Amino acid sequence: MNLGLINSAWVQAGRGTAYGIARTREIGFDTIDIFADPLDTDARERRLIREQTAAAGLPIISLACSALGIADFNPSVQRFHVDRVRKYLDMAHDFGARNLLLVLGEYLWQKEVIAPAEQWDTAVGHVRSLGDHAAGLGLEIAMELEPFRLSLLGDVPSMVRFLQDVDHAAVKANLDISHLALAGQPPSSIEALRGRVAHVHISDCDGKVHGDLPPGRGVVDFPPYLDAIKKLGIDDLTMSIELEYSPDPAHIDEWVTEAYERTAELMRNAGLRP
Repeated sequence: MNLGLINSAWVQAGRGTAYGIARTREIGFDTIDIFADPLDTDARERRLIREQTAAAGLPIISLACSALGIADFNPSVQRFHVDRVRKYLDMAHDFGARNLLLVLGEYLWQKEVIAPAEQWDTAVGHVRSLGDHAAGLGLEIAMELEPFRLSLLGDVPSMVRFLQDVDHAAVKANLDISHLALAGQPPSSIEALRGRVAHVHISDCDGKVHGDLPPGRGVVDFPPYLDAIKKLGIDDLTMSIELEYSPDPAHIDEWVTEAYERTAELMRNAGLRP
């Protein structure tokens, strides 16, 4: 299994694209995920990403996209987000990536105004159409499980139901270990997603709120989750470290290095990495 890094760790610490890509390789990562919005990324930046990752020998595995309005009750808002996700998929194809990580967001107004089933069905329909676009580009969509009270995909059962309703071979799940732990989903729950996992995220947390800390800085018991992932038998899967909003951006190099070393050790112990 490859070990990657989402480059948002560098971006949010104020480091430039070229610096972040170079340091990702120097630290020892096998791959990189890109956090960049196609509506805010010009031709020069895209070329820089392509050239720098190629020079560093870092394959781009995934792009991360939050489309929180895809199930909005306004058709115009839905259209904007669907079109934006298509542009993400186009950029992922341009970068030679494997998948697009897609975050749907939450139910509106505590489920009290818009019927939850209506939002659900809207999201299902749009993601199915996006699955067609992804498949046409040779890509997959990896749906994110978000551990928040009103998330559309807030636990493994809702993820399983969503994937069944979408019913598209190009639409699968992302396993975020920290999110699973925060959502109270045991390692055994992962088995329900066998054959439907496209990507993996790893980070730590305090067990109460979203954290994205280096593994070992929080309370997540990683070995059982890693064992469950290994049992899925997906040889070409990538595990990407997600480090958001470092508390000390001036020392982001140390933060990322610590996360790499601790995660590599956990993966070796689990038999997921040489």
